[in-house]
Amino acid sequence: MNALLSVDNLSVRFGGLQALSGVSLSARPGEILGLIGPNGAGKTTFINAVSGAVKSSGAIVFDGRAIAGLKPYRVARLGLARTYQIVQPFPEMTARDNVAAGALFSGSVGSLAAARERADAVLERVGMAEAADRPAAQLTLAQRKRLEMAKALAARPRMMLLDEVNAGLNANEVDQALELIRAIAAEGITVLLIEHLMRVVSGVCGRVVVLHHGRLIADGAPDAVLADPAVIEAYLGHRYAARARLG
Repeated sequence: MNALLSVDNLSVRFGGLQALSGVSLSARPGEILGLIGPNGAGKTTFINAVSGAVKSSGAIVFDGRAIAGLKPYRVARLGLARTYQIVQPFPEMTARDNVAAGALFSGSVGSLAAARERADAVLERVGMAEAADRPAAQLTLAQRKRLEMAKALAARPRMMLLDEVNAGLNANEVDQALELIRAIAAEGITVLLIEHLMRVVSGVCGRVVVLHHGRLIADGAPDAVLADPAVIEAYLGHRYAARARLG
């Protein structure tokens, strides 16, 4: 099956800091791809580069079209939506109007009335219909996380880049978020998921890639990747990696 997203030799530098170095990976239509790595590995930088938020070198191809260098709004309008690790909705606007803004930004609707209609449908889809008229400032963290996903869904994406959508949630809220992610993928939307919870990675991702110091060090099935001594070393150090090799 042809890749929906293909990244080849992607590199990002911030002054003297090499944040990404020659990263190459692909994502197939409808798969849930996990992107993991220690803090500072370059995961969010990867999403920022793919979505057009930071300058990069290398090739980024989405649905057969080269998108490297495009502005974020143009990337979004091609069907590639993303969420943010630190959610920052418009606090005084209602949940409905926050999602409507996402629909308008993506160009998936042509009027404010249509955007609000789209927002209501998406809020129903993510289980937040009862909060549609509440200001975003009054939402719980779990609701703000769902609002972030709703804003991305409002763009009618073919692929979603989810940046730690489970961070700060309790076990029950994580389970609800995973159910939603599975439902999104079941509709044919490709998902790339940055995640720190290994039970999430093992439970929902069909494939996992690992970044460490800005480089790709593993790509494969979750169980194999999580047992890879190089991955264990990246997370826990040489001593644990040595044990994994001996075991």
